Amino acid sequence: MALAASRQQAASRPRLLQALIDALHQEDVRKKLLFTGALLVVFRFVAHIPIPDVDPRQIQSAFNQSQVLGLFNLFSGGALRRISIAALGVYPYITATIIMQLITPLFPSLQNLQKEGEQGRHRLELYQYWMSVPLCFVQGYAQLVILHRLAQGTTAFHFSPGFTGNNALPTVTALFALTAGTMFLVWLGDLITESGIGNGISLIIFGGIVAGMPGLLVQVRNSSIGIFGLILIVIVAVGLVASMVWMQEAVRKIPVQYAKSVFRAGKMYRQSGQSHIPLRVNSAGMIPLIFAFSIVILPSLGAQYFQTSGTAWVRAIANFMNNTFSPGSTGGRTNASIGFYFAIFLLVVVFSFFYTLVVFQQQNLAENLQKQGGFVPGIRPGRPTGEYIMRVLVRITWAGAIFLGIVAVIPYLATNWFGITSLQISSTGLLIVVGVVIDTMKQLEAQLLMRNYEGFIR
Repeated sequence: MALAASRQQAASRPRLLQALIDALHQEDVRKKLLFTGALLVVFRFVAHIPIPDVDPRQIQSAFNQSQVLGLFNLFSGGALRRISIAALGVYPYITATIIMQLITPLFPSLQNLQKEGEQGRHRLELYQYWMSVPLCFVQGYAQLVILHRLAQGTTAFHFSPGFTGNNALPTVTALFALTAGTMFLVWLGDLITESGIGNGISLIIFGGIVAGMPGLLVQVRNSSIGIFGLILIVIVAVGLVASMVWMQEAVRKIPVQYAKSVFRAGKMYRQSGQSHIPLRVNSAGMIPLIFAFSIVILPSLGAQYFQTSGTAWVRAIANFMNNTFSPGSTGGRTNASIGFYFAIFLLVVVFSFFYTLVVFQQQNLAENLQKQGGFVPGIRPGRPTGEYIMRVLVRITWAGAIFLGIVAVIPYLATNWFGITSLQISSTGLLIVVGVVIDTMKQLEAQLLMRNYEGFIR
């Protein structure tokens, strides 16, 4: 009787809530969840440790002057605003990963490592770790220089970033602290991947973005948009999230048949099996957004370095570049804003195709399909199959690329329309959050299905 009542009560609960309860009842799954949560808490503690010889309280003026720094601060979960040792986040490692993916097809030795299985992948990961260290030094020094120039007139920095005189030791110390913080976060991410739930690096980024959301809510509350503007912001955010989930899961299934021989009762029989190749509409994920924003914002970052120049024409050019390529800096629907949005949209579309085609060439789908005895019905194996898959991939990538371009532009347009220049609704951040949540839910679903529980993803 009690068992029947318990089952009836469980059936009345929502599927997701019941799945979480089932997961917590399983000791090993519960340990994975608690381990993941504990390491994310450690990440948040690290994000509050400042680098030496810098006063975080005095650095606020720099962020009030630069919308670009506010955008980067959102990705670091507020660590950049506090000048924490985790101010760089894991983005140098992400950059190293992207660079490794792009240069692998160019070097036969890297291609051979990629084909060597698990051992080759470990070697490529080691190369990514080595590449992350110099990237940390370069990006860290650039951030120190920009923050120091924007914070002039305050006592935020007790040194001037440089490698000469008395400034050399504090600068090197700060760079080593930033590099150690980034590599520590990468190590935490690897621990989560091995012993927790979800992809560790993605969850570290997810934790930083979510940690910055309360600050956005405070900005909305302190603004003068009113209840109508607030409702519009909520509608835009919900619509973006819903469309991201739908596009993230959208696939084009290419039917595949496998011909195999089975020896039975002294005779050889020919059997066939059916399957499909799922081609994602958005194969590139958020990488085109990261590439596009990095390139478009780069002139603004460089311009901030020269805005305090003693030469008038250098200051004029720097101010023009900063106003044209800095998100939210124009404060309205001006021609400069339109140019910024157009550049973002165009680069997102271009990088969507570029990254998708590079990854497709590395996978060698047609060759691997032929080796496994599979073929697409009506298409000859080998090169014709590869050309057919390429045509289908290009067609569906148009939909994914245009969608990413619209997603990249909508938040900044909405921000200007609502008149909240301090509010940055990051489309890249939203896309990362949606992707990480979906991936983590799928891994939790797999853990439950392995233990004969009913899944919650339909």
